[in-house]
Amino acid sequence: MSSTPMPITRFPKQARRVARYRDESRRPWTFWVLASLFTAYVLALYGPMLCIYVLSFQDLRGGLVFPMKGLSLHWFVDLFTQVRTGDVKGGFERSIILAIAVTVLTVVGSFMAGLAFRNRFKGDGIVFYLMIGSLVAPGLVLGIGVGLLFQYFGLQASWYTSALGAHLSWTLPFGVLVMFAVMSRFDNVWEEAARDLGASRWQTIYLVVLPVLAPGLVAVALFGFTLSYDEFARTLQTAGSLNTLPLEIWSMTLNVTSPSLYALGTVTTVISFAIIGVSIGAIVWINKRRGVRAAKH
Repeated sequence: MSSTPMPITRFPKQARRVARYRDESRRPWTFWVLASLFTAYVLALYGPMLCIYVLSFQDLRGGLVFPMKGLSLHWFVDLFTQVRTGDVKGGFERSIILAIAVTVLTVVGSFMAGLAFRNRFKGDGIVFYLMIGSLVAPGLVLGIGVGLLFQYFGLQASWYTSALGAHLSWTLPFGVLVMFAVMSRFDNVWEEAARDLGASRWQTIYLVVLPVLAPGLVAVALFGFTLSYDEFARTLQTAGSLNTLPLEIWSMTLNVTSPSLYALGTVTTVISFAIIGVSIGAIVWINKRRGVRAAKH
């Protein structure tokens, strides 16, 4: 029996199919369907935001809908100078301070939890599920619970006490999960080598563990800041008499009917992207510095 392969010309249908798929300039119809669905998804996701950004740059004649009238920064100036738009400046300052405090506590708590959970201990499963359980509870219900708890003990709810605790119930579990993923790739041999060279426990953490885990810690900080900065549900019942920025925006939607609300959305978006850019830049800088150190040694 001959072992010569059968020529493909005997099967014209298969030959045409192979030629069609070999032609890189042609794509199957499923590609265009999926590409169209993805394009529609992107437009539905970012289209409303782009409209808000564009309308925020109108002049004094501008309204809340198209067509756009003029081009100026009037509504950005109006946002921080007119009392009728609400306490935007105070809400922004409180949100920034609260987000920074939440970020620091989230990074420290997640790092300590990551170190503690490297070794099993009695009751570690219960502690883990209690820590993650707050993610399951609805944010509004959890905020109401924190507010009632402060009221029961006769404490005054405020954005820097009760709201801080409510935000940590949201950011800390995320930070711990990220830190667990980072710690799973950490090799304990590096710590053993540092101790063999005479480093103390604190020197090992500061000179070995922290530099290796630095990109993960930046990611935890980014999670903590962004989740706290725009948190509404857990802040509604715990902020007290002074609003954070999300609460101030919500109150503005009830009584402000001007493009200043759009200007506020543009400002907060720019700040969010700036923080993300700084975080990504920090990760790149850390990795580059680590590469330079490795090249020197």
